[in-house]
Parts: sequence; structure tokens; C-alpha cells
Amino acid sequence: MAYKEISAGGVVYRREAGQLQVQLITDRYGKISFAKGKQEQGETIEQTALREIWEETGVKGVIKEPIDIIAYTYQHPEHGEVDKEVHYYLVECQDGELKPQIEEIRGVAWYEPKEAWEKQLHSGYDNNDFILEKGLKLLGFQL
Repeated sequence: MAYKEISAGGVVYRREAGQLQVQLITDRYGKISFAKGKQEQGETIEQTALREIWEETGVKGVIKEPIDIIAYTYQHPEHGEVDKEVHYYLVECQDGELKPQIEEIRGVAWYEPKEAWEKQLHSGYDNNDFILEKGLKLLGFQL
């Protein structure tokens, strides 16, 4: 029986002076990604997503709707084969100042949709392409 791990996070957005902006993080490997992390005991997947976004980026958000789930398998030194599920939500920024959790990530910033998409294509993880694309579509932005 493979070990199962659940993580959650989100495509965080805000409208600044009527302009749509999307939050991207630079992870510890220097890749573009979204704030996310492992589910803790007693949390719902939604609570995990919001806690991780808050911890990693300093932003409090509210979930608007689910985007999708990425599932993959990786080798863990202790548990062997791990079935990993990452649940992504569309999250509206409510409050807070951007401040990266330097133990976990290298940076965090807001980008306009086209710039966010360019960054994702050049420096992001392939399996996140459709997450960002779907998130932007849900926000009414066509690439």
C-alpha cells in the first residue's frame, strides 16, 4: 500500500485599481510556483490551502472555488513510494502584506496575468501550466 500525502494551495489573486493580479512564489529551487503545503492533522483540505498561503506569503485569502488536483507519485527516503495529491483553489486575497517565509520559499510577488503566464512557461513546473491557465480562465482572463 503506497503512502498517501495530501497538499493544498492556491492561485491567489487580487484586483488592484481595477487591474487583475496573480500571486506567484519563487520556491527554494528557484522555480515559479504557487503557495502550497502539506495537510496537518485535523485540517480540511481548504483550511490547509489557506494556512499555507498565509504562512508562505503573509496574505489572508478566501477560497472562491476549486481549480483542480494534481496527482503524482514520488520516492520518499522513509516511506518509499508516495502517492501525492495537490489540491489547488482559486483564492481571493483579503488582507495582509506580502512577506515570504524564507525557510520555505525565496520570494513572492504580484503579476498581471500575461506576465504571470510568461513566468510560469519559462520558470514554472510543467504540471502547473494548466492550473494557472484554468485559474485565469475562471477569473475571466483568456490567454
